[in-house]
Amino acid sequence: MTIDNISGCPTMENLDDRAIEQVADFFGAFAVPMRLKILNALRSGERNVGDLTTEFECSQANVSKHLSVLAQKGLIAKTVRGTSAYYRIVDPRIYQLCDLVCVQIGQRFAHQSEMKDAFLQVARVAKVPKQKSATRRR
Repeated sequence: MTIDNISGCPTMENLDDRAIEQVADFFGAFAVPMRLKILNALRSGERNVGDLTTEFECSQANVSKHLSVLAQKGLIAKTVRGTSAYYRIVDPRIYQLCDLVCVQIGQRFAHQSEMKDAFLQVARVAKVPKQKSATRRR
């Protein structure tokens, strides 16, 4: 589904300040590396807190705190089975958003690398002569 297919939903260019604040708050969920790791781990399907704690070698409290934020933002949902809670992605399109950001970052780094290489090549060709130090005679 593309943006064009979502009828009745405003695009960012048409939002007022309050709505922009909501968008910024939503994006805040992506601003913590552990939350991105959790989202990546959920790509392959449901996981429980114990699985994630073991995978990331961190405390259950830490994982639970980040799962809570992701759930509050509507990115993940919880299903309770027996004594365990399993978490899953609500809308897999969030991965398209994450992948778009990763591609943009990769392109930026590639451009920076090209600029650095071009600069170094020009510097090698120019071979700036060393300045002779002036010595004073007394």
